[in-house]
Amino acid sequence: MSNREVVVLSVGGVRFVTRASTLQQFPESRLARMLNDDGWEFKLVNGEFFVDRDGTLFSYIMDFLRTLQVSLPTDFSDYQRLQREAEFYGLYPLADLLSQEHLLKPRLEILEVRFSLQEMQAFFRIFGSCSTTVETLAEQITVFTGQQSGWSWNSPFPPQKPLVPLPLERPSHHDMVFQCGTDYSAGDQLVARYVSIKPDNRKLINGTNVLGLLLDTLLKDGFRLISTRTVSSEEKVECYSFERMKRPAGLTVTVNQTPGSSGVAQAKRSEHVQKGK
Repeated sequence: MSNREVVVLSVGGVRFVTRASTLQQFPESRLARMLNDDGWEFKLVNGEFFVDRDGTLFSYIMDFLRTLQVSLPTDFSDYQRLQREAEFYGLYPLADLLSQEHLLKPRLEILEVRFSLQEMQAFFRIFGSCSTTVETLAEQITVFTGQQSGWSWNSPFPPQKPLVPLPLERPSHHDMVFQCGTDYSAGDQLVARYVSIKPDNRKLINGTNVLGLLLDTLLKDGFRLISTRTVSSEEKVECYSFERMKRPAGLTVTVNQTPGSSGVAQAKRSEHVQKGK
């Protein structure tokens, strides 16, 4: 039976079709031994292996065997039951990861946008509890500048002159500062700053338009607006607070083949957690 290419399992009434090599990722597991006629817990009925276990949880077991990663839904809560299933199948690297719920459970992420208008300029400051999210957002935002003459705040499009990109101010890994609008330089030249936020290709100079595009970008990225307030009425500073449940990236398991071990694999939990948005 070990030479069969495609294997069909019926787990708790749910049918799974996979390759034998997938079930043999961990040769000492019950699923691998099953293919070698060494799994008395499983019965072969009409060409399908019957397994009297939870079929819904087994889908996560199969996902782990196919990818060697643990990636669970945001609302998943059956960590102990899934760990028990992993132990039953002899998948101890997976059981080890599931015992560390703090690495797998979604975390609440907070992001704050502060916006102020001063004459013909708009100022933005973004602070986030997750530095990775702030870094990703900083890669989406570009500020362009150029010296113009006879151009106003409400001009819908920038003039057909080359604009120079400016680096964003990053006071720390958790925040960024930028501005848009027009101002006069020391040489009495009108300096204009435009903002572009990917994937939108427009270069916007109006602060209200930039704010609208920024908020829309955050909402599309899974954030939820939880409050708006005025921080300083004199300086006209508005604060927009967002939150979202951030899913942790999948934890990976590496499988090393020990020389001279007669095909017995050793699994080690990888300490590397992939970066997420």
